Amino acid sequence: MRLPTLKPLGISAPFRTVPLFRTLGPGSVSSLLKIALDVAYVLLMLITGILLLAFVAAIFVPLTGPLEGQTYVEGTGDAAREVPITRTLILFGLGATSAYFGGFLLILRNLRQIFRTLTQGDPFRPENVRRLRQIGLTLTVVTVGVAVAQGLIPSIPDPGFSEMLTPIFSVLVVFVLAEVFKEGARLRHEAELTI
Repeated sequence: MRLPTLKPLGISAPFRTVPLFRTLGPGSVSSLLKIALDVAYVLLMLITGILLLAFVAAIFVPLTGPLEGQTYVEGTGDAAREVPITRTLILFGLGATSAYFGGFLLILRNLRQIFRTLTQGDPFRPENVRRLRQIGLTLTVVTVGVAVAQGLIPSIPDPGFSEMLTPIFSVLVVFVLAEVFKEGARLRHEAELTI
């Protein structure tokens, strides 16, 4: 069965439509974005791998050399104090950063798979609903993790409501998009049954 093709976006002139670009299929904007996501995925995979290696090395390598006896300033103004850099602090920082980048690596993996279906011209697949839900869940975990980490480190100010508004809004938008894709997949399935 052949699915109907979508018309490219364009500027409507009085007597004809001038196509600007195609949004779906091979050679479209979706395929260009898929390439950008592939590059970002590889770079993020390298960064996450390096962070994980540094985390494992920090477990076994003794804290000597330039970091031994070093401190950092925690707080501001009269409440500022010097805190020694310890193995626990380094492990926490590397672990939290690795988890942060790992979460976004999972998000990019799902986005790449969604854009693969866009490039094929078939976005309303049931697996895209699952992928969008996974993106929303991962984004929720990353957002909550950042808020918890900010609460654990006194030198980082707690996020206010306005700072949490964008991540919360993003999570809600992703879950709504998942439901839109679910409805699109349902309608597509019904259309296939009637043909």
